[in-house]
Amino acid sequence: MSGEGIIYRISGPVVEARQVSGIRMSEQVEVSKERLIGEVIRLEGDRAIIQVYEETTGLKPSDKIYGTGLPMSVELGPGLIGKTFDGIQRPLELIKEKTGIFVRRGTKVPPLDRSKRWKIKIEVKENQEVYPNTILGRVQESNLVEHRILVPPGIRGRVTYVIEDGEYPVDTVICRVETSNGERELTMFQRWPVRLKRPVKRRLEPSKPLITGQRVLDFFFPLAVGGAAAIPGGFGTGKTVTQHSLAKWAHADVIIYIGCGERGNEMTQVLKEFPELIDPKSGRPLLERTILIANTSNMPVTARESSIYTGMTLGEYYRDMGYQVAIMADSTSRWAEALREISGRLEEMPAEEGFPAYLASRLAEFYERAGRTIVDNNREGSVSIIGAVSPPGADFSEPVTQHTKRFVRAFWALDKELASARHFPAISWLDSYSEYLEDVKSWWDEKFEINWADLRAKATELLQQEANLQQIVKLVGPDALPDSQRLILVIAEIIKEAFLQQNALSVEDAYCDPEKSLRMMDLILHFYEQAKTVIAKGAPIFKISQLPVLQKIMRMKNEIKNEELKKFDDILNQIDAEMEELRSKYE
Repeated sequence: MSGEGIIYRISGPVVEARQVSGIRMSEQVEVSKERLIGEVIRLEGDRAIIQVYEETTGLKPSDKIYGTGLPMSVELGPGLIGKTFDGIQRPLELIKEKTGIFVRRGTKVPPLDRSKRWKIKIEVKENQEVYPNTILGRVQESNLVEHRILVPPGIRGRVTYVIEDGEYPVDTVICRVETSNGERELTMFQRWPVRLKRPVKRRLEPSKPLITGQRVLDFFFPLAVGGAAAIPGGFGTGKTVTQHSLAKWAHADVIIYIGCGERGNEMTQVLKEFPELIDPKSGRPLLERTILIANTSNMPVTARESSIYTGMTLGEYYRDMGYQVAIMADSTSRWAEALREISGRLEEMPAEEGFPAYLASRLAEFYERAGRTIVDNNREGSVSIIGAVSPPGADFSEPVTQHTKRFVRAFWALDKELASARHFPAISWLDSYSEYLEDVKSWWDEKFEINWADLRAKATELLQQEANLQQIVKLVGPDALPDSQRLILVIAEIIKEAFLQQNALSVEDAYCDPEKSLRMMDLILHFYEQAKTVIAKGAPIFKISQLPVLQKIMRMKNEIKNEELKKFDDILNQIDAEMEELRSKYE
């Protein structure tokens, strides 16, 4: 133990200790004889302010605190994938076996199982020079993820000893490295402070989209690999369901789902559903590439504040192995509320709506840890962050949403009216935006022959024109509009129903390949261009609305599979034939 002190005052999860000696800032401490986990967040002389990550009921002044000599850290090694942890990386399944369904205070279970043996294939030899993030060995952690044992950051030197291939527990010394500061023993796992971002060799510019399988996102508001996005929305607009779909379908190697301050029944649903989900790419259980962090609203508020950093550190670790990691944080608003409560206990000066003045900087620290990076020897990894925001009353002008908009480049606004109309995903095409359009344009151009940027611009303009025309329709009705403008209303409705709406329960429509999205929009806009020429010849709009091909367009998302794109050519030919027949009648 590095030091100790005596509790002087207790205010909820915040404890003030006096007569403190040998304890440092950000150090993990143990509080009272129950050894509750805490972290030093302020030091002034012999006085320390500690936030306790467990229930503080029953603590009293004169109880002791004990230093550990270590910062608040997580364990990184084989055994993380497929597990469920709380906000301070305690494995909930193992705790349940030890204490029952309730987490007893002071319960300590190592995050990584020390008894399980892992089969490792060693990659280094004696006398080999190693440096941070050199791969020491490989372990098959799950059927979908190969765990690469890395040299921890800050260690560089010559290997003096290495074990042979075999099966060992995670705490086995697998090699020794002679560094400039002496010999270091390296095991299969390492510890890393959660609030300190892991260093990288070089950051890369975003250049390719993170394919999510959701048409409204991939086509209209793409998120780049290594980017940051926010999903703000009021109660019942589908934030959690949207994140579930993203977790299942996003083109990421590792998914980290952080349930931060959500209701217990929602988190229970996640914990029940995820083990049953199947990874569509491999046919294996999705849990074989997923880590869950469960910190519900009835758990200690300080652990909720820590859960975001815990998940982020795990994501950076798998990024360093060379994986594409997607982090789902649900929801950052509850995390911000935890900051507000802790700030109030510390008697800090409140800022807007009671949130602490440093809310913006904390949000920036979190979202800026996203990125696409070169880690070692041109090994590329990335962390993409998708954070849900729960503004009270769906008020996007509140501080958490406004500050989040400053630090993310994709904003997927959920609309309560769309959700009430059973239009899912309820992402507003008028309020959402993406600043990654230019970054990912070259990827679309190289991958497909159809010009994505032009299609997107035309579709966006049609939806905007329709929104403007709806203001007139509300006053005078659609019959007062000329047929050319009524056509815009018809096409916008087709885009909404046949393209933007997506059924997560449909086998064919739950995931949409980017090329299928392109072909669908190309077909809809081709129909529009043909219809314009027919109307210019004098055909009435109701004739356009009665064309048989329209039904095929409305059903194409369910009837055409991702691998059956040639069927779009049949619909295109039918459009041309029916339009030509109609055109000939009015020429």
